Amino acid sequence: AVYYRRPTPYAARYQHLPIQQRDFATAEARHGLGGVLNHLHGATYVNHPGSVTAADFKPAQLQLAPQVGLAIPPTLVTNDIGDVHAFAAEHGPLIYKTFRGLPRDQDGHTGAIWAQRVVPDTLDDTLSVTAHLFQAEVPKTGDVRVTVVGRRVFAQRIAALDGALDWRRGDWDKLQHTPMCVPMSVETALHSYLAAFGLVFGCFDFALTGEGDRLEDWVFIECNPNGQWGWLPDADAIAGSFAEILSTSTKGGGA
Repeated sequence: AVYYRRPTPYAARYQHLPIQQRDFATAEARHGLGGVLNHLHGATYVNHPGSVTAADFKPAQLQLAPQVGLAIPPTLVTNDIGDVHAFAAEHGPLIYKTFRGLPRDQDGHTGAIWAQRVVPDTLDDTLSVTAHLFQAEVPKTGDVRVTVVGRRVFAQRIAALDGALDWRRGDWDKLQHTPMCVPMSVETALHSYLAAFGLVFGCFDFALTGEGDRLEDWVFIECNPNGQWGWLPDADAIAGSFAEILSTSTKGGGA
């Protein structure tokens, strides 16, 4: 069994080499060592790197979620300022979020751009430089992180003390967690979602618009196919589920 968890990039090993040699060594390692590790016969992957890559694209996630019965916010992917104004006129207050996190800077530090409210009139034609993700703001009653490992589902309602739009931007040690039951209709949708991408594990983020006892109360935000879970109050139980899958699997998984 293989637990695939954000390994160091191949390129990091070859930073001391000239550019051509670095790129050559990186590509050889990716296709050689990576080619072996990604195609082990009879192994169960949690998750297979190919499945993680496919499931990591937010537009793909947002297309699949409604297909399995989950609601999503009205969404626009564009680099056209006119599209943004038209979208805002139809859907009201807008949220901007990135597709990916910030890359490392020259000193090797990473950062993040959290989900944030935007006023369309403050945007200009520099929007055309690249693609952007806009969504209608969900009038939510709360946020839920759902961690699915195999057939087991763990859910925590999360609240930031300052009521932040994006709870990830604050002090994680000060977040308030409340265990939550997930309706069977939502669980079924989550398992269908993972199966469609060939995943065994995923960390789902939802905005609640009601009490959470109905499928329509749950608005899908995203699913991280290689998300963090060690900080959650039920981390020990989640770890046990990983251990059970990795130690008892008898048939291979894959992309």
